[in-house]
Amino acid sequence: MDVMEAIRARRSIRAYKPDPIPEDALLQVLEAARLAPSAGNRQPWVFYVVRSPEVKEKLRAAYGAEWLHAAPVAIVACGLPDKAWTRTDGKNYCDVDVTIAMDHLILAAWELGLGTCWIGALDAAKLKEALALPEGVEPVAMTPLGYPAEEPPVRPRKPMEEFAKFL
Repeated sequence: MDVMEAIRARRSIRAYKPDPIPEDALLQVLEAARLAPSAGNRQPWVFYVVRSPEVKEKLRAAYGAEWLHAAPVAIVACGLPDKAWTRTDGKNYCDVDVTIAMDHLILAAWELGLGTCWIGALDAAKLKEALALPEGVEPVAMTPLGYPAEEPPVRPRKPMEEFAKFL
């Protein structure tokens, strides 16, 4: 599968098979995140890979949807704002960098036949508590990771002329 094919085919998955994810597949999706570009090559991220049922249960306080907990793995993408590059106007690029790494992970997962669903509607304070995150580690997003048990339809996208401005 090429990158454009993965981009076109990928769907947000909200139903997962209980099948375990092979270690090599898990490492491949994490490698995709590791290779993502970041401002100034700072790589201000840490990814928590949650496989333990006990720890996954703790995630419910931060995000309660059953499909997150039904997947064999949950990945929590966190930023390290103090390590990130900051633009001259003061904008810290941590969230941007973590987002790029998470997108790489999601596309690599799809190529391997694994489903994901971007979760940003999480309770960051409860997630910090659930994972006992150290000071300076900020949750940005999370996703379940597993084999899809559904095939969602294509969702509508804006036409090119609505978002691309050619000058």
